[in-house]
Amino acid sequence: MKYSFIIPTYNRLNELQELIPSINELNYNKANFELIIVDDGSTDDTESYIRSLSLSFELKYHQQANQGPGAARNKGMSLAEGEYFLFVDSDCILPADYLYQMDLALNANDLDAFGGPDTFHPSFSPLLKAINYSMTSFLGTGGTRGSTKSIAKYYPRSFNMGIKREVFDRIGGFGDLRHGQDMDYSARIYAADFKVGFVEEAYVYHKRRTSFWKFFKQIHNWGVTRINLAAMHPDMLKPIHLLPAMIVLIGCIIMALSIFLPLARLLLIIGLGGMMLISAMAFFQSYRTYKSLNVALLSIFTLIVQVGAYGIGSLNGIWQKWILKKPVAIGITKNYYGK
Repeated sequence: MKYSFIIPTYNRLNELQELIPSINELNYNKANFELIIVDDGSTDDTESYIRSLSLSFELKYHQQANQGPGAARNKGMSLAEGEYFLFVDSDCILPADYLYQMDLALNANDLDAFGGPDTFHPSFSPLLKAINYSMTSFLGTGGTRGSTKSIAKYYPRSFNMGIKREVFDRIGGFGDLRHGQDMDYSARIYAADFKVGFVEEAYVYHKRRTSFWKFFKQIHNWGVTRINLAAMHPDMLKPIHLLPAMIVLIGCIIMALSIFLPLARLLLIIGLGGMMLISAMAFFQSYRTYKSLNVALLSIFTLIVQVGAYGIGSLNGIWQKWILKKPVAIGITKNYYGK
């Protein structure tokens, strides 16, 4: 067995019903990989669906009490028989040549840890395509996410991530962070001097969140997580990561002062003008990619939500971690996956 797919799940039946068939359609020798589903306390019909499947590869299904995705991935690694462990989030779909491309890259480069990009599927809704624009464009991320053009150090993330078994044997599994545990794990992999690489050809179709509010909650918690990660790995906090927080903070101050000060009103007008310019850039960039006016318009709003949510989350994390001195800053937890 060369590859072990490890997928944690918690009440994500509708996502598994798309992901698992896509794994079954991989154009790769089915005897050379297995799929391990670790059910982290689901209360939907995940078990009955898994038990009903007839697949052309080996599937292992493990149930446990809810402990979080890190513990689920760690359990999956303990059950895995493969030489490589491949982590994919349940809200992803794999293209047919995913494993072929990953195998090609690993045969050419002796990587200990690796990952690939995420993108959109043509069948995705306009909102999902707009979110994909925000999450993959330079305007949305500042060039910090993994790509061959990334300006920042590449950290494999759990939506599309892999390691050699040797990594798990030497440094153990994922930590206890609810969000950002993949970034923490990647930092620990680097600290152990393993070779890390980016496989651009091995992409996944990533659905992410399906409403503006769900998207806001997710990005807010990533902002909080960045502050937690900075406490654990100081080199993971760069000025670019604090830019959304500065935009939110300065914007709020200027809006408040504009009630009383003419200069603040002038700065507010300039700021709104800059926002309109960036929105126009986002519109045309998105339209060029998706050829849809609807997606292009939505991309303006997803970009605003993304920057605002990350900034608010970062400020929340700073307040909890740096001002209140809490051991761990906590993001939105109540009804996190709800509407």
